[in-house]
Amino acid sequence: MLKQWKKISSIIVTKNPWWTYKRDVFQIPNGVEGEYHYVHTEGSSMIIPVLDNGEIVLVNQYRYLCERESIELPCGGVKEGKSYSEIAKIELEEETGLTSDDIVELGEFNPYNGVTNEMCKVYVARSLYDIHSTRDETEEFEILIFTPEEIDELIADGKIWDGMTLAGWSLYKLKVKS
Repeated sequence: MLKQWKKISSIIVTKNPWWTYKRDVFQIPNGVEGEYHYVHTEGSSMIIPVLDNGEIVLVNQYRYLCERESIELPCGGVKEGKSYSEIAKIELEEETGLTSDDIVELGEFNPYNGVTNEMCKVYVARSLYDIHSTRDETEEFEILIFTPEEIDELIADGKIWDGMTLAGWSLYKLKVKS
């Protein structure tokens, strides 16, 4: 088993409403010191909305950094004072216009462990029903509905390329029996 690194100091480089950019000085067990730059977040919640017929609700949105559209499972960052499960339900409502009283946690993953300490918890929502929801003014979504087999095909064809969606879908496929 590897020994833990020792944090010597930590400073905030800059902060915005979503992330804190930090720089730590650390020491590895052999005494060598180094710097580690990373993004701290409060985490994120992903929700897999499953319709009564087994189809899955996804969203298509424009991703600025990659300059292209991305088909994804609804997901969002955990805001201060909110729990992972509360954010999962909020993201379900904001991104799809649906809600549920049947939301179950599947597991968690880190989306990019060399760059961020973020943990994303993945939930499944069933018994969905429509609600009137208000979207975040900086987001726009196209609602898409696919069978699980169609999602697998979109992944194989490279049409679903978002890493968080790929990780969340993997947890779903491993843990949920249709």
